Amino acid sequence: MGRAFEYRRAAKEKRWGKMSRIFPKLGRAITVAAKEGGTDPEMNAKLRTAIQNAKAQNMPKDNIDAAIKRAEGKDADDYLEINYEGKGPHGVLVFIECATDNVNRTVANVKSYFNKSGGSLVPNGSLEFMFDRKAVFEFEPYEGMNLEEMELELIDAGLEEIEESNGIVYVYGDYTNFGSLNEALEEKKIELKNAGLQRFPTSPVSFTPEQMEEIEKLLNKIEDDDDVQEVYTNIG
Repeated sequence: MGRAFEYRRAAKEKRWGKMSRIFPKLGRAITVAAKEGGTDPEMNAKLRTAIQNAKAQNMPKDNIDAAIKRAEGKDADDYLEINYEGKGPHGVLVFIECATDNVNRTVANVKSYFNKSGGSLVPNGSLEFMFDRKAVFEFEPYEGMNLEEMELELIDAGLEEIEESNGIVYVYGDYTNFGSLNEALEEKKIELKNAGLQRFPTSPVSFTPEQMEEIEKLLNKIEDDDDVQEVYTNIG
């Protein structure tokens, strides 16, 4: 996936280091998945994946259970998944995925982040074609694992690419094949560290260190917003 993915991975690890921030986001992802497809992980693949991701980040079981129960309650927050797209400093493209119980609050906050950085929101759909949406799975290699054999075994499930980097195996496929790839990995009893849908820029762009300082200020503000789940850019 090249430098764009390396930047994306580093940015994600940096953000996930703020546990006071990531636990609420993981909990919200669990609640949204449970409200959407039911509270039984065995019958709800999206919920099962959200729980896997939470466990991989050492989220306590009590927090996970509480997030599921929130989806069952009559007064549970009615979270809506919504995307925003914008152009930031130096023309950087930003695609934002949110889960919110108050759209007016979320859009006002996101709009203010862009305005204060000299950027602006653009109409939804304007940047969609600038990103490829992929199913991505991460796990530690098990003893005796052969990447070439794994590749052959996962091709029928929709595998596009598999690689190992820094002790982690990354499996990629088209977003429409998330379910089949997830099922194939579950059948192999592979314990995932993380799984989900991610967006990768089709035409990554490089920026100078000085430009990146301004861009990072905007991205940090966006990522620290409780309603924001994921942030993608065309940084290469």
